[in-house]
Amino acid sequence: MPSLDSSTKKRKKPKNIKAALPGISEILRRFAPQIRQQQGLLIMSFLGLMTEIALHLLQPWPLKLIFDYILVPDFQTKIAELPFLSGFSPVTLVTIFSFSLIGIVALRSFAAYYSVYGMALAASNVLSEVRTELYSHIQRLSLSFHSKAKTGDLITRVTSDIDKIREVTVMALLPLIANTLTIVGMVAVMFWLHWELAVIAVALFPLFIFLTYRFSQRIRNVVKSHRKREGAIAASAAESISAIKIVQALSLQDMLEETFANENRRSLQTSVKVKKLSAGLERLVELIVGFATALVLWRGVNLVLKNHITPGDLLIFVNYFRIAFKPMRVLAKYVGQITKATASGERILDILDRVPEVRDSRFAIDTPPLKGHVKFDNVSFGYEPEKIILQDINFEVIPGQRIALVGASGGGKSTLSSLLLRLYDPTVGGISVDGHDLREYKLQLYRRQISVVLQDSILFAASVRDNIAYGDLAATDEDIERAARLANAHDFIMDLPEGYETVLGERGCTLSGGQRQRISIARAAVRNAPIVILDEPTTGLDQESEHLVNQALDRLTQGKTTFTISHNLKAIQDVDLILYMEKGQILERGTHRELIRFSGRYAAMYALQSAVEVRS
Repeated sequence: MPSLDSSTKKRKKPKNIKAALPGISEILRRFAPQIRQQQGLLIMSFLGLMTEIALHLLQPWPLKLIFDYILVPDFQTKIAELPFLSGFSPVTLVTIFSFSLIGIVALRSFAAYYSVYGMALAASNVLSEVRTELYSHIQRLSLSFHSKAKTGDLITRVTSDIDKIREVTVMALLPLIANTLTIVGMVAVMFWLHWELAVIAVALFPLFIFLTYRFSQRIRNVVKSHRKREGAIAASAAESISAIKIVQALSLQDMLEETFANENRRSLQTSVKVKKLSAGLERLVELIVGFATALVLWRGVNLVLKNHITPGDLLIFVNYFRIAFKPMRVLAKYVGQITKATASGERILDILDRVPEVRDSRFAIDTPPLKGHVKFDNVSFGYEPEKIILQDINFEVIPGQRIALVGASGGGKSTLSSLLLRLYDPTVGGISVDGHDLREYKLQLYRRQISVVLQDSILFAASVRDNIAYGDLAATDEDIERAARLANAHDFIMDLPEGYETVLGERGCTLSGGQRQRISIARAAVRNAPIVILDEPTTGLDQESEHLVNQALDRLTQGKTTFTISHNLKAIQDVDLILYMEKGQILERGTHRELIRFSGRYAAMYALQSAVEVRS
C-alpha cells in the first residue's frame, strides 16, 4: 500500500491558474454533499455579497456629484441638468450628498456583515462535517494503513489542515470572490465613462495574471513541502510524548530535542520562503498598480483640460481604478494562504479517497450469535506480497475449546490472532466461524462477538466505569460491577478516590500494570463474547498480580472458545490444543502431554524453561 507521502506526490502539479489558484474544484466536488446542506446560509451570503458589490459601485457617485455640480464655477447652470435637485442650495446639496454617502457605506457594511457571517457559518458547518467524516474514515481504515501512517501527521490533517481551510475560506477566498465580481462591474463602468482610460487600465491585467500564475506555482510547491514537514514535526512530537517513560528512562531527551529542533528549523525555513515569495508578489503588484495609476492620471487630466470629461468623471474613474485593482492586491496578499488551503485540502482528500482494505462486502450478512466453531483452511498471509508471514495454516477448533499458540517470537502467532479478528484478510485460503467465511459477516457486528485481552492493556482517559463499559456500550451498572468482580478488580476500584467514577490518566498511567490488566479483563468480561483472544496477558506482572489475573482469566474463558498466545509454557499446560509455530508455520500440534512425548521443539522449549526456573 502506498505511503501517505508517496500518495501525495502522485497528485499532478498545477498546469493552469485554475489548478494553481486555488485548484479547489476537486475539493468542492468531494465536499458537495456537505455544501448542499448549507444552501440557505450560502444563498443569504451570496445575496449579501451581490448587494455589497452594487453599493460598492454606487459609493463614489455622491462625490462625483459634489465635484461636478457644486464645486465647478458654473454651478447654477449645471444643476439645471438635475431638475429634482435644482431647488436646493449648495449647502443643502452637500448635506444631501454627504448623507447619501453615509447611507451607502452603512448599507454596504450591513450587507458585507451578513455576507461574511453567512459564509463563515456555512464554512464552519461544512468543515465540521468534513472533520467528523475524516476522523470516522481514519478509524475505519485498515490496520495495514495505520501500521505505516504517522499518528502525528494524521492528527495534523484532522486538526490544523481543516482549520487552515476554514480560515482561508473566510479570510481570503470570500474577499477574492467579492473583489473579482466587483472588478467586472467596475471595468464595465470604466468603459462606459471613457473607453481610452479603461483600455490603459485593462492593458496591465495580463501582466498581473502572468506574474501571479508564476509565483503561485512556486508558492504551492513550497507550501506542500511545508505541510509535509509540519506533519513530520507532529508525528515526532506525538511519538516521543506517548513514549515519555522510556524516553526519560533512557535519557533520550537531548537527542530527541535535537531531532525535533532540526525538523522545526527546516519547517521554519520553508515557511519563511513562502512569506518571501508572497511578499515579492505583493510588491510587484503594487508597482503595477502605481504605474497604471500614474498613466491614468496623466491622460485623465489632459482629457479634463480639453473638456472631454468632467473632473467628477476623472475622480470616479480613478476611484474605480483604485478599487478595481484591489482584487489583485488581495490575490497577491492571500495567494500563499489560498495555496496552503489547497494543499491542506489535498491532504484531506488523500485520506478520504483511501478505501479500507478490510471492509464489508456488498452481500455481507448480520452476524448471528456465534458458537465459536473456528476453522483455518490453508491460510497464508503477508503484510507485503513478497514477504509471507503465515503459510499453509490449517486447524479447526470446536466451540468452547481452548487453544494455545506458542513458539519463538516472530513466528506469526499475533498475526494469526489479527486474522481471526479480521484486522487483515488472508492472502490465500479462508477463515470460517460457525461455517461462514469471515468475509460474509458484517465486520463491526462480527468483532463485537470477540473479547480481547492484550499484553499492553490500553485504557482511555475516562472513568473506570466508562473503560469497562467500552466492552459493551449497552452494559448496565450491575453488568459493569459483575465484570469487575469477575476480573478481581472491584476491590481496588473501590479504593480509588472516586471508585468507579475515578478518571484515569492517559493510557491508564495512574494504575499499576496488574490493575490495568484486570480492568482490561473486566472490559472483555462485560462483552461476554463466545470467542476470547489472550495475547500474553500476564507478561511483566509480579507474582501476586499474575495470580489474580490468571484467576480472572480462568473465569473469563469458562466455556468460551479461547486462543491464548503465551511464551510461558507452564501457564498453558491444561489447554485442549497447543499449536507450536515457527516462521509462519505450524510445526507441531497436540496436548501438552502429547507434545512432551513427541520430544520435538515444544518439548525442548519446555525443558529449557524448566531448567531456567530451577537455576533461578
